[in-house]
Amino acid sequence: MHVILPLYIFLTGTILGSFYNVVGIRLPKHIPFVQGRSACPDCGTQLEPRDLIPVLSYVIAKGRCRHCGRPVSFLYPAVELITGALFFIAYVHYGLTVEFTGALLLISLAVIVSIGDFKYMLIPNRLLLFFTGVFFLYRIAFPLDPWYDSLLGALTGSGIVFVIIVVSKGGMGAGDMKLLGVLGLFLGMKAMVLTLFLASLIGTVVSLSLIGIGVVNRKQPVPFGPSIMAAALIVYFYGQQMMDAYFKML
Repeated sequence: MHVILPLYIFLTGTILGSFYNVVGIRLPKHIPFVQGRSACPDCGTQLEPRDLIPVLSYVIAKGRCRHCGRPVSFLYPAVELITGALFFIAYVHYGLTVEFTGALLLISLAVIVSIGDFKYMLIPNRLLLFFTGVFFLYRIAFPLDPWYDSLLGALTGSGIVFVIIVVSKGGMGAGDMKLLGVLGLFLGMKAMVLTLFLASLIGTVVSLSLIGIGVVNRKQPVPFGPSIMAAALIVYFYGQQMMDAYFKML
């Protein structure tokens, strides 16, 4: 049982990662993701169950469509593996606790947001509205201390970015503002401030790295959603330890 449960959680994460791939790709384009079978984006052939086994199908097919032989994006198995790994890390970190449930919700949002923002530079309102409801219910059942910290977090996240948008005349997107508001509802005010700081740091490092290796040019926008979500996950897992270490240094 000690080995079976973590393995089960990892495999569940890979399966959900496959589903999140579909949601992240279809939702920004208003394509129904609960109807219609998956198909090869090149030849349009509908995929069979043996083509949809997370990671394994990609490896067996050597990264190509079985029908047309065209390469299949590495994004698919990568997202499946990352989601499974994050689910596993959440279990190791929290065990079967309330915080583990919260971590799974946050990971789910992170994966879907990152796919859509990476592919289309877009964070769908419907996705944010859905998770606003989910996080609201979660914080009703398991409130922060004090309970209104969720409201302060939402105001902090969206408010700071709103000011940045106004001052910079579009330096950040409205999708990022709304995303940070949703995360603030879940994380609270202090964690939201730390998330904003880390997201800026991660986003800067990623942007400079991509410019340095020639993937993008200086005028080309880089999606900020993945940086926000990476920061939110770090803060959720290690934010309290980071803040404690910071105050000890003062």
